[in-house]
Parts: sequence; C-alpha cells; structure tokens
Amino acid sequence: MPEVPDDKTAIVAVSRPGAALAMDLAASITDSDLYLERKITGGELAETPGVRLYDLPLRPVLQRLFTSYRRLVVFLPVGATVRLLAPVLVDKRRDAAVVCVDDAGRYAISLLSGHHGGADALAHDVAAAIGAQPVITSASDALDVTAVDLVGRGSGWQIEATPTDLTRAAAAVVNGGPVALWLDPETGARWPDDIPPSDGVVAVANVNDAFGGQFRAILVVSDRLEPFPHDLPNSNPTVVIYRPPTLVAGVGCRRGVDERHLKELLETTLATNNLSINCLASLATADIKANESGLVALANHLGIPLHAYTAAELNAVAERQPFAVTAGSRLKTATPSAAQDLLGVFGVSEPAAMLAAGASGLVVSRTKSDRATVAIARIAPPQGSH
Repeated sequence: MPEVPDDKTAIVAVSRPGAALAMDLAASITDSDLYLERKITGGELAETPGVRLYDLPLRPVLQRLFTSYRRLVVFLPVGATVRLLAPVLVDKRRDAAVVCVDDAGRYAISLLSGHHGGADALAHDVAAAIGAQPVITSASDALDVTAVDLVGRGSGWQIEATPTDLTRAAAAVVNGGPVALWLDPETGARWPDDIPPSDGVVAVANVNDAFGGQFRAILVVSDRLEPFPHDLPNSNPTVVIYRPPTLVAGVGCRRGVDERHLKELLETTLATNNLSINCLASLATADIKANESGLVALANHLGIPLHAYTAAELNAVAERQPFAVTAGSRLKTATPSAAQDLLGVFGVSEPAAMLAAGASGLVVSRTKSDRATVAIARIAPPQGSH
C-alpha cells in the first residue's frame, strides 16, 4: 500500500447501508479516502476520486489501513473491529485512532487511541457529519475533568513525562486530586483556555508548595530545562512537565555551515542556560542567510519555522541599543558583531531573535562558535493574558 500522509482518514464500509453512510461522511471529512467492498458497488465507483475498492477478506485490508493511516472510521460492530485489529495493536501512543459506526448510523464510538490519537474528537466529528450520537468512554471526557495528555496540544505544547507518571497524573485528576499546578513565572506561559483546570487541580504560586506532600501529582508549565530548585525534598513525586513554545533562537552563520555544527551550538547554548529545546517556537536569521542549507535543515529537523529579516529590520532593532539580556538577576547588553562588516548589519542572531519573539530583550545574548552565533529571546505573553 502506498505511503499515506499523516493527516488523512480512512473510511471503511462492508455493507450497502454502511457504504451509503460512508459516502456521506467522506464528503464531510477533509482529506479522507473511502474504502468500499467491491461487490456492494458493482464496480461502478472504480474511477471516482477518493474511492478505493477492495476485495474480501476484510482482515488483511483493515490491518493494512490501520498501520498506514492515523485515523480510521469503520462501519462495523465494535466486537468485529476489535477481533480484526487485535493482532496489530501496539499501544495508545502509536496506534491509529479508530471510530466504529453501526450500519444504521446511530452511534459513532471512540474505540482506540481516544485521547492521544484523537479518536474522541474524531467521534464527535463523525457524529456531527451523519447525525449520530458520539460515544466517548474516556474518564476525563465522561466526568468533564482536565485531560492531562491533551493540555496545550492545540497551542503546540509538548509533554515531558514517563508513561507511568502521565497515567498516574491523569488518574489523580479523575479521582479529584488534589493535583498541584505550577506556572513557572520566568516562562510567562499561561494555562490554555480550551482545557480549563478542573476543581481538583490547585494552582500554587511557589514551586516549593507543590512538593508539600499533600498533592498526588504535580503539573508544571516551564521552558526551563530544570525548573525545580535543587534543595527541594527528594520525594519522587509524580510530575508532568508541559513545554510551551516560548523561545526563539536567532542564528547567524558563515556560508556553507552544516546542520550538525548549528545543532550542536544551539543545543549547547540552550542547555548551558537551563532552557529546553522542546520550547523552541522558531528560528530567525537575516534574509541573506535564509537559504543556507544547514540552517534550513536544522529548522526542518526541529519541525519549526525559519523567519528571515532584512538588514533594515535588523538594524532598526540594533539602533535601540543598549537592549537588555535577562538572565537571572544579571543584565547584559548586546555588542557589535562581525556581521556589521560582512552583511551591513549591526548583528544577526540577537536582533533576529528579538524580532521573531516580539521581545525587547534577550534571555541569552550572542553565543559564538568559529562559524555561527546563537541568541535566545522569549516570546512575551499576549497583552491582557492571565
């Protein structure tokens, strides 16, 4: 079977009633492929775009689709779907999202990978498209409590936690907590509005308070690599760390510098300054460097955009010198760089980072290697955020 993009959905029907519903659904779900059993169509839809006919037996077909697509809607009973897919199930972090729909179109049931894979959301979408009732059995959805593994997903947050800690934290929230929530004030990120903390989640102003012993788990929002002071009690708590995209790395480089060199400099700079690479929102540079293969490859490797600015834009920032670098209690100012002679700009990495972050200062001033420079700025919270 050919490689399928991650954002596509496979819709599978076996019976004529199921096929009629599946065709209606396919018209409503963007980027979907419709799979119909050849005999029930009489072969009439073979040339229809987006329709793919298959021959029985169903088991190998369904298993191939399950391992090729990230989302699967199956017009089959739940029991039959489970038996057909059981041999290829791995775990909820890797399995495709599966939604089952009965041939009468009454129920859209989230069967596999409800939270992590998105089957719960898919069930709602399917139900809305065909007039069915979504059936969601995830505890957080059923009880209307915070889904720990979904927090910040829509805003690009990453989660750092062991599978055990993530499960324990989710269970603690479902059971009413108490669960501590600490928003690192240095990070400046705010809890997302789309998943409000439930009653069992208690915000604490000081991270020390989260380790007091009364909490069953701790939720932390921080872009610092090690957000906790070293003198906290070693109680081995259940901790889930959320990494919001709050940092921008400005990068200047010589012509032809390779990705490996840039990556090592970036990683070292972040680690030395206690910042998490999982919080990088973007890279930024001068427009004359925007097509450097090493820089482009680094942005692609990190899965983040690369912003480029003109000399006039970079110089406009640099002319506001001195600008401050916030690093603990220290203040630094930017200094002229070799880019002034080579590119006609006062600097690249520092003003580029500030422009991309919309910031008036830096978290980390220019760090140099023999072929590149890196500076880090933090994206300021939106005005009026809380």
